[in-house]
Amino acid sequence: MQNLPASIDPEWTIIKLLKWTTSYFKSRDIDSPRADAEILLAHVLKLRRIDLYLKYDQPLNNDELSKYKTLIKRRIEREPVAYILGTKGFWSMDFMVTKDVLIPRPETELLVETALKLLPDDTVFNSVSKPKRILELGTGSGAVILSLASIKPHHLFFASDRMPSAAVLARRNARRHGLENVVGFFSADWFGAFEEGRSLFDMIISNPPYVPSRIIGRLQPEITRYEPISALDGGEDGLSCLSHIIQNAHLYLGRQGDLLLEIGHDQKSEVKSIIDHSAKYENIVYTKDYNGHDRVVQMRKKDEI
Repeated sequence: MQNLPASIDPEWTIIKLLKWTTSYFKSRDIDSPRADAEILLAHVLKLRRIDLYLKYDQPLNNDELSKYKTLIKRRIEREPVAYILGTKGFWSMDFMVTKDVLIPRPETELLVETALKLLPDDTVFNSVSKPKRILELGTGSGAVILSLASIKPHHLFFASDRMPSAAVLARRNARRHGLENVVGFFSADWFGAFEEGRSLFDMIISNPPYVPSRIIGRLQPEITRYEPISALDGGEDGLSCLSHIIQNAHLYLGRQGDLLLEIGHDQKSEVKSIIDHSAKYENIVYTKDYNGHDRVVQMRKKDEI
C-alpha cells in the first residue's frame, strides 16, 4: 500500500487511515470508497464502525497496519468486501459467504417480505390451519429461507441447491443462528429430488439465475471475477430458469399453493407471458423494489378441475 510506513508511526491514526484509504479507493474506481474503508478497518480493529470515530485519534500498531494493508490489496483487486470478511448482513442477520455462493443482495429482502405476508402467524395453528411447508430452490447461503425461519419458526422449511458446497454452507449458517432443527437442506437440481405430481409444498420460493448470458461479461469485476456465474446466468434471454420453475412448480404445490420468484428489473412482460402460457396460476401480483422496478412476482396455483 503506497505511503504507509513499514513500522508504527503515530501519524497513522484511525481518521488519517480512513481519509487516505478513501482517496486511494476513489483513485481505483472502487464503489462506496468511504464505507469500504470503514468496514475493513473496523474488521481489523474488532470495532463497530461508529467506534472508529469515537477513537479517531488512536494509532494502529504494526500488526494492525499489516492486516489492514492485506485487506486493502484484496479490495483493489476488486474482491467484494463480503468475501474478504467472510460474512454479509441480510435481514438483520449475518450470514457466512464464500465464493461458492452469491452474496445476498438488499433487493432480495423483498422476497422475504412478500413471503412473510402470505404465511400465517404461529399463534393461529389449529386443526384447520396447520403449519405450512415451504421450499426454497437455489438457496445459496441460505439467507432467504433462514430469514423466514427466524421469523416464523413453527412452519416447516426446506431448501435445496444444486451445488453441494452451497448446501453445506447453508447448514453452517443454520447452526450459526440456532435454526439447524428448523430448516432441512439438501442438494438437488431444481425439482430433481421430488416425485412429479405430488403436492408437497404450500409455498415455493426462489431467487433463480436471471441475468442474460450476453450481459454477464459487462457486470462489475466484483461479480465476474469472484461470484459463481452459474448462480447468475439465466441463459440467452435470462428466462430459462424462471421458465422452468414456473412451468413445473404447480406439480409440487398443494391446493392454492403459492409460488414466489425474484425477477430481473426489466423482465415483467416476458415473465407474464410465461405465466399466461402455463395457465396454471392465478392471483398474480408484482411487487416493486425501492428503485421502482418490478422485482418479485407471486402467483397462486389454480384449483384442480
